[in-house]
Amino acid sequence: MSAVQAAATPLIELRGVSRRFVKTLDVAAKIGRKLGAHVSEETVHAVDRVDLAVMPGEVVGLVGESGCGKSTLGRLAVGLLGLSEGERRWKGQPVDRTRAVDARDLQLRMQMIFQDPYASLNPRMRVVDIVGEAPVVHRLIAPRQRVEYVGLMLNRVGMDPTLMRRYPHQFSGGQRARIGIARALAVKPEFLVCDESVAALDVSIQAQVLNLFMELKGALNLTYLFISHDLGVVRFIADRVVVMYLGRVVETAPAAELFERPSHPYTRALLAEIGKVEPRKRTFVPIKGEIPSPLAPPPGCHFHPRCPYAMPICREQVPALDEVAPAHRSACWLNVAAHASPASR
Repeated sequence: MSAVQAAATPLIELRGVSRRFVKTLDVAAKIGRKLGAHVSEETVHAVDRVDLAVMPGEVVGLVGESGCGKSTLGRLAVGLLGLSEGERRWKGQPVDRTRAVDARDLQLRMQMIFQDPYASLNPRMRVVDIVGEAPVVHRLIAPRQRVEYVGLMLNRVGMDPTLMRRYPHQFSGGQRARIGIARALAVKPEFLVCDESVAALDVSIQAQVLNLFMELKGALNLTYLFISHDLGVVRFIADRVVVMYLGRVVETAPAAELFERPSHPYTRALLAEIGKVEPRKRTFVPIKGEIPSPLAPPPGCHFHPRCPYAMPICREQVPALDEVAPAHRSACWLNVAAHASPASR
């Protein structure tokens, strides 16, 4: 592969991926069904035929309401969850076709930093073990190098190495977040999925951790998928933004383009009330209705029950994610209608 081809190849790519969670019937439910009760297996459509590509060195922000499938998509990207359908590629190669040894090495290249630093760190392990265990197990370092190596990792995330003998409960939330980052960095990854990694932190600590992410990106040539519900955070850190709604991608664009010229009605509604300091009084108009259940997503465009511009076709057919501007794609029938209108020509 030439240098030009390598530059144009995504580091991680998801093609038409879906993930469904099926709740099977227990014994009581099976007996009830035989006796005539109307019970059946429940299927949660968490991610529905999503395409996502992240280029080397890129920071992609993934946003959407709670329950839209952001965290599930992040776990699919790093392989923590299996695909119900679709394909995952790493540097252009299908992941599922790699040899066992390559697969283990590949898994180290992709790491995840979780939302809750209280829950994601083992309270019974000291920091030296939390950060140093994986590099030793995977033979990246010798056991005798563990203390020195953990000290380097803690230094890298701005923590005092002399604290490595402490337990997680002896640290603040911001320090725990840094420990989680150090643990991910310890296996020398290329791609990090940051799942609401600053959501539980105070605003001042959030800023410090976000700056740390950007410093590490430059120093270690990292690539991020940054999952967040906070659009202000995404605006600060992301090169490109992907908007999800009920398991589907509805819009994707460079960050500046999306915040200045959002296309999809859902994206416009999300952005309507952020980052505006105006002297006049404004009336907050929330998105009407509740997000539908992923157990029974609506047909056609999933957003149509809450969309003020919904047309009959929105209730019947799924809109494609089409280009509305250079590098800007949106899945909305309004775009098709606009292009078909004589006034738009």
